[in-house]
Amino acid sequence: MIQFTLNCENNHKFEAWFKSGEAFDEQTKRGDVTCPICASDKVGKALMAPAVATRSNRKVALSTGHPQQAEIQKKLKELRGKVLSEADYVGDKFAEEARKMHEQEIEHRSIYGEATSEEVAGLIEDDIDFMPLPALPDDHN
Repeated sequence: MIQFTLNCENNHKFEAWFKSGEAFDEQTKRGDVTCPICASDKVGKALMAPAVATRSNRKVALSTGHPQQAEIQKKLKELRGKVLSEADYVGDKFAEEARKMHEQEIEHRSIYGEATSEEVAGLIEDDIDFMPLPALPDDHN
């Protein structure tokens, strides 16, 4: 997995993880990578520098954040809350249920749950649409 700092045509900056640089290129070409702030699919890699904490900058590195970080986290929390309240939890049967809906074996509905990396790769390979729910900082407190 690789993390990229991205920016959209409206100059919003955000971070995203990808399986590889090639996976980023493929997903961007398909329009699957969108800005979480404005939903633009015109995104590219931002100039990145390695984040190395030293004694002199460690406190600053921990205390500074992206100016829009709080707003982004708020919107992601709202999105996640909506999904959790309106979708059916299917646990570790997520990939199986998504595949059945894709193949029209069962009625389409909103679901959420867990999937292994192998199951996720299979869904992607078979062009079955899904969206991972982001883990938020509050989830680990």
